Amino acid sequence: MAPHPLERLIRAADAAITAEDVDALMDFYADDATLVVKPGLNVTGKENIRAAFVRIADYVQHSLVVGQGRMEVLEGGNTALVVMESTLAYVEAGEKVTVTRRATYVFRREADGRWVCTVDNSYGTALLDYPPT
Repeated sequence: MAPHPLERLIRAADAAITAEDVDALMDFYADDATLVVKPGLNVTGKENIRAAFVRIADYVQHSLVVGQGRMEVLEGGNTALVVMESTLAYVEAGEKVTVTRRATYVFRREADGRWVCTVDNSYGTALLDYPPT
């Protein structure tokens, strides 16, 4: 069975994050998308998402490398839920950090057939481990 088109799209988005190509990255998001920056902090809209990625790159000293593990795409109508292993490697406070998360993403298929991300949650259900905000 051929991989779902979202697999290729997510890999390209992760490559843009790693390359700090924020202009290319914004093409993956819907205008009204929401990004979970960290538990308790979400931003909505492309300009806010762009600013968040710039701040994240600065915070991790421009060292972020994003990768993928197993990925499942659940599609219904013009919406898809992606559940996947996301790997992050970066420098924080001078120390190299490697993290694997079980991320969740929601995509919407536009009228022209293009998929755009509407919810980007690299923390997945681990958000439930944090106190409510």
